[in-house]
Amino acid sequence: MIIRQAELADFDAIWPLLREVFRSGTTYAVDPAISKDDARVYWMAAARATYVAEGAGGIVGTYYIKTNQPGGGAHICNCGYIVAPSARGQGLAGRMCDHSQQEARALGYTAMQFNFVLDSNDGAVRLWQRLGFAIVGTIPDAFDHPSKGMVSAYVMHKRL
Repeated sequence: MIIRQAELADFDAIWPLLREVFRSGTTYAVDPAISKDDARVYWMAAARATYVAEGAGGIVGTYYIKTNQPGGGAHICNCGYIVAPSARGQGLAGRMCDHSQQEARALGYTAMQFNFVLDSNDGAVRLWQRLGFAIVGTIPDAFDHPSKGMVSAYVMHKRL
């Protein structure tokens, strides 16, 4: 498995991963009906950098790094991660998060913040905490989950 910077030509392989997660409407605050073009802008064009994880079967994961806030907040980045169903449960999200922290440091960021981690996404919350992220805030009833109703979202932070 290698993790490398994504190229625009990779987006056709990234899109199915995004489409499945976005359409489910259970983890990302993204319009489930987002178009491929709008998803490309969201995942790649609006990011400072986008990466892919490649295995023998092609691209099985992706993440982006974005500046969380402009100006005085530009030293903190934000990341989003997606793993293909076939690669889940194999530690790839953790590997991508470790990789993203190294890349973020190289890009000059001094901290990483996840703005909207749903409390219903137990696996992600446990993983981010295991990797040193602290819950620094809770937004009550932040997300209308399609099967769980209103769920809270965490703001999670780690100094790099």
